[in-house]
Amino acid sequence: MHNEKFSKPPAGGIILGIETSCDETGVALLRWEPDAPGRGLLAHTLYSQIKLHADYGGVVPELASRDHVRKLLPLIRQALAEAGLGVQDLGGVAYTAGPGLVGALLVGASAGRALAWALGVPAVGVHHMEGHLLAPLLEDDPPEPPFVALLVSGGHSMLVEVGAIGEYVILGDTLDDAAGEAFDKTAKMMGLPYPGGPMLAQLAEQGRSGVFHFVRPMTNRPGLDFSFSGLKTQVLLAWQQSDQSEQTRADIALAFEEAIVDTLIIKCRRALQATGAQRLVIAGGVGANRRLRGELAAAGAKDGFRVYFPRLDFCTDNGAMIALAGAIRLASGQYQDASVEVHPRWDLQTLPAA
Repeated sequence: MHNEKFSKPPAGGIILGIETSCDETGVALLRWEPDAPGRGLLAHTLYSQIKLHADYGGVVPELASRDHVRKLLPLIRQALAEAGLGVQDLGGVAYTAGPGLVGALLVGASAGRALAWALGVPAVGVHHMEGHLLAPLLEDDPPEPPFVALLVSGGHSMLVEVGAIGEYVILGDTLDDAAGEAFDKTAKMMGLPYPGGPMLAQLAEQGRSGVFHFVRPMTNRPGLDFSFSGLKTQVLLAWQQSDQSEQTRADIALAFEEAIVDTLIIKCRRALQATGAQRLVIAGGVGANRRLRGELAAAGAKDGFRVYFPRLDFCTDNGAMIALAGAIRLASGQYQDASVEVHPRWDLQTLPAA
């Protein structure tokens, strides 16, 4: 990263955020207010490719990239119109540079870099998971570091110790299927359409607790890593050996969700104890799960730690979190040169301090 050409964006500078890491095109405009970043959000738009990939039962990378090309510029125009702004009002551009699908990342990075070059403003590539981690800062009562963050989504189940922005230590990571991936694959095994994770969670609300019980993976040993592939296999066997009625489907869905939520809570408690932190941030798509939110809030009230969630719109991939993370980086004088560079794999711990 460089810091010699552009001055820091002043308070009130407007940052464009672009998210194209997978199957959602997100765009947002954020007026950089260091003391209250959430109040600076001017517009955010999102286009989901769910219908495009539904026939295939999962994301097709080439189709995802083409759809980002088709939708990104119209979404940028839409966000500018909603905010009553023009491109000449932009003071910086932030785009997701990784991790993610390489073709999808290149769409956002190319558009972001080209726009910044044309306007003569700085641009910065944002780490997708840092965007999720910082999403709760968009709320009215944001967390202050140090804290522990649980990043839990379709591609990640990760516990991170956050000493400050840019000072990250990964305490535990997924060894195979992430929690969100396990939700989607389990739903598919039981015949639910893509994307099955949210539908499985909804179905679980009709389930009867105690009819089925599944393991809480890797909680009977020390450590903070996650593994959900064995749980997925256990659910498959239970489903194949059942009468496969609608009620049984709901009962299995509930038992599966309980196992995931219990496992996440056990690991969060361990991470808080290991670090001595009193604040816990939950981010990523699975952070929208109602049972997880409710039971973590109850655990925090019992154990004396504070839990921070982003609003539901900012749990899944979105441009607002990228605009915020990018604004923080730009405000510290960090930006990229004119080359277009993305990182499909990118270790969160390699980021510089902001």
